[in-house]
Amino acid sequence: MRFPSLVLRNITRRRFRTGLTLLALATAMAAIVSLLGIANGFRKSFADVYDAHAVDVVVSRQGSADRLSSAVDAAVVARIATLPAVDRAAGVLLDTLSLEKEGVYGIPTMGIAPDSWLLADFAPAAGPGENAAPLRFSLAREILLGSNLAARLGVRAGGELTLFDEAYRVAGVFHSPSVWENGSMIMPLATLQGIADRPGQVTYVNVVLRRPLAAGGLDAALAQIDALDPRLLALGTGEFVQTDTRMKLAEAMAWMTSIVAIAIGGIGTLNTMMTSVLERTKEIGILRAIGWPRRRVVAMILLESCALAVCAALLGALAAIVFTGLLARAPAAAGILAPAIDASILVRGFLIALGIGLLGAWLPAWRAARLLPTEAFREQP
Repeated sequence: MRFPSLVLRNITRRRFRTGLTLLALATAMAAIVSLLGIANGFRKSFADVYDAHAVDVVVSRQGSADRLSSAVDAAVVARIATLPAVDRAAGVLLDTLSLEKEGVYGIPTMGIAPDSWLLADFAPAAGPGENAAPLRFSLAREILLGSNLAARLGVRAGGELTLFDEAYRVAGVFHSPSVWENGSMIMPLATLQGIADRPGQVTYVNVVLRRPLAAGGLDAALAQIDALDPRLLALGTGEFVQTDTRMKLAEAMAWMTSIVAIAIGGIGTLNTMMTSVLERTKEIGILRAIGWPRRRVVAMILLESCALAVCAALLGALAAIVFTGLLARAPAAAGILAPAIDASILVRGFLIALGIGLLGAWLPAWRAARLLPTEAFREQP
């Protein structure tokens, strides 16, 4: 019997036990890939917010533990806009509101000035009789809804929603490349400042630099903005997203939970392979007696474990893609959760699975390799 055939036969000899091991490993892999994909999607969704508006620099308050809730003087927006390297700047106030009457809570809400260039970047959502004109505010109590949020609420342009016992007219519905923005609401800056009790403040300032952008132009612009006020922190959009507390927390939680899944998968693999070696003590002794070197015995055990790990990685990756896709379509997650399981996450999942397979089989392989034929025959009659 050829070596690969022997490995395959050993795996399928106890099909029920092999199936349970595959199920445990696949579940662990699905959890790892799903969590990493959700964290990656969370980060990508926020990056898309700035990419959609061609923002180069985000200015927040220096020393803020949470940059998405920082407080920047709105008057600084005009000062930033006058800098030589800056093409345009716009302040944004962020808050989280709830529509209690509709039973929708935790809606990301952006306060944007009615004359801001940011509004022109939001494309009217397609729909018969909706958004014939560009999106804009004409009254203080008017709001714009992201397409996912509007669908969730069942509201169209021209409809009304109640916030804090006051009626707000839906001036339009917009669509954005960012899933986060599609699940958000926009209202006039002054209106949100009044609701949030933050007069004269914005959360951050979006800055677009002049083109063409020379080498070192970004660093020079950041230095110019920081020089305006020591309380300001100017970062490129990529660095702003990567270093944000929420992004770090999401990734850390994903990895912490993944470590638990890895430990469970590793223990399950160790138990299965150790049991398999104990059951085949006499068989391994015969192989050693007919001339099999120790390295060949080790290779056989490791290959059996790695074959299980690869199958589990395939099943786990497929399950993760299906599960996160269904989760993203759930009403509570639509417009908020957009998992991004890309090739890098799948590769990491496969490498983790192989690592679990190797680590879980190393001790059983080492024990099998140390068996002498005489000991094997004595231990198992």
